[in-house]
Amino acid sequence: MTPPLPDMPWEEKPSGSKEILWRYSNNPVIRRDLLSTSNSIFNSAVVPFADNGSKRFAGVFRCDDTNRRMRLHAGFSPDGFNWNINEEDIGLTGANPDISDWEYGYDPRVTKIDDKYWVTWCNGYHGPTIGVAWTTDFETFHQLENAFLPYNRNGVLFPRKINGRYAMLSRPSDTGHTAFGDIFYSESPDMEFWGHHRHVMSPAAFEQSAWQCMKIGAGPVPIETSEGWLLIYHGVLRSCNGYVYAFGSALLDLEQPWKVIARSGPYLISPKEIYELTGDVPNVTFPCAALADSDTGRLAVYYGCADTVTGLAFGYIPEIVEWTKANSII
Repeated sequence: MTPPLPDMPWEEKPSGSKEILWRYSNNPVIRRDLLSTSNSIFNSAVVPFADNGSKRFAGVFRCDDTNRRMRLHAGFSPDGFNWNINEEDIGLTGANPDISDWEYGYDPRVTKIDDKYWVTWCNGYHGPTIGVAWTTDFETFHQLENAFLPYNRNGVLFPRKINGRYAMLSRPSDTGHTAFGDIFYSESPDMEFWGHHRHVMSPAAFEQSAWQCMKIGAGPVPIETSEGWLLIYHGVLRSCNGYVYAFGSALLDLEQPWKVIARSGPYLISPKEIYELTGDVPNVTFPCAALADSDTGRLAVYYGCADTVTGLAFGYIPEIVEWTKANSII
């Protein structure tokens, strides 16, 4: 289960609000120009790190620079609100020379398993695939083999082994903006060789849940609850004005996570605020990380806004679980 995290970032629900997930009143929590060379900072991953001090939380951040190159940078925060992100991008070490040349990297996730922090990201290798690395200090990152052949995106590890194997969700794709996309599950004995592939979810029918009718993809690391794995995931609607990215929730079986217990028909968050509606890619809310406190049930979700800045939203895990079941489309 998720360990206690009493000092996680938090803001109470606004008075009178009926939202299951509500936005931080001072969004965006990370602005686009926090670095001297950043065009945008979004779709990033954070985790608890040190017991206290300036490195209480750590993260890997997508920072597109003013050359518009997609780069990954590490950073730290004392409170989850105020971030000090390194000016230099992360340095990967240990990779086989055949795959070590950097093309691009974006949309990272970070998962702690045992004593290592595992990073997955969309890694450029003759097209997008899933890069894998680990770190213990967010200073040195040890790169492994890519998890899959191109083309793949949204590689999200589970925070513990399942049936004795590492487990990952991913979304096979193509070289472009991918007008399709299902979520799949894979297992590995060693973080290098992946198999036992299973289908998890497809996009919903337009008439049933239009916000997720074109493609879907896993978001933050799944959260273990007594009701199943709580998965926050994004969905895409192809509107007459382009793609619209929103996110909702699902419950997956604890020991067979390719089996979906419940899946929300309504979205939790869809572009509404100005920082979600306008930016380099308008109409995008894209979740990549979540912090949770098991004692209070609090949840803080970090999400990319319009491919430009980072937003933060809050909720209670038990409420989201019950809402997901009550509004399930399966």
